[in-house]
Amino acid sequence: MLHSFHLALLPPAVTLRTLRRGPRAAGLRHAECFPLMRLGSPVLSVERMQLRRLAMFAEWEDESALERFLATDDLGRRLDAGWHVRLQYLRRYGEVAALAGLPVQAGRSDPAEPIVAVTLARLKLFELPRFLKWGRPVERLVASHPGATFATAAMRPPHTFSTFTIWRSVREMTDMVHGRSAVPQAHTHNVAMAEQHRRDFHHESAFMRFRPLAEHGTWEGRTLLP
Repeated sequence: MLHSFHLALLPPAVTLRTLRRGPRAAGLRHAECFPLMRLGSPVLSVERMQLRRLAMFAEWEDESALERFLATDDLGRRLDAGWHVRLQYLRRYGEVAALAGLPVQAGRSDPAEPIVAVTLARLKLFELPRFLKWGRPVERLVASHPGATFATAAMRPPHTFSTFTIWRSVREMTDMVHGRSAVPQAHTHNVAMAEQHRRDFHHESAFMRFRPLAEHGTWEGRTLLP
């Protein structure tokens, strides 16, 4: 099993078609596609739905299935011209039905090694005001955190939300999660999680950790792994 996360610049029509139909390929177990949004951007702005920027998170039977998709599929070739990282799954907190086959823990990580975090959630639409109230301060915290080498978020209407972050180390990520970072408003994530536990924002959600194996291409002129 292999996971991957992709970023690509696409014509809006291709993004809309991909959101409507989704990718199909031999060896592709599951994929989630989203238009990107900029972390911390105003709620009512074009930065919240960037149709020219597509993200895809995918689970594959093996690396050869990913290679075939990138070489032979129309969407795959477009994604191959962008950036992607290949990922080894380590553990999850929570669960989403589409990825229910993932064990709670499949491996351990060193506190000093780089880590990739992916959140996938199905939002309760009537909880959107609470989600924005408590979530946007966390967006700002993560977007400006010195331990994160890259952070983005994406939402696919009507209710699927995802975040993708790359951290210099597991320790810096967990310090952020638990409010131990020496940054302004370090408690923000802790407070939001307490509110989430009090009354869940989502129908289902999972926070997943991955070891980055290799990155391919560049995004906005640069590589993203530390």
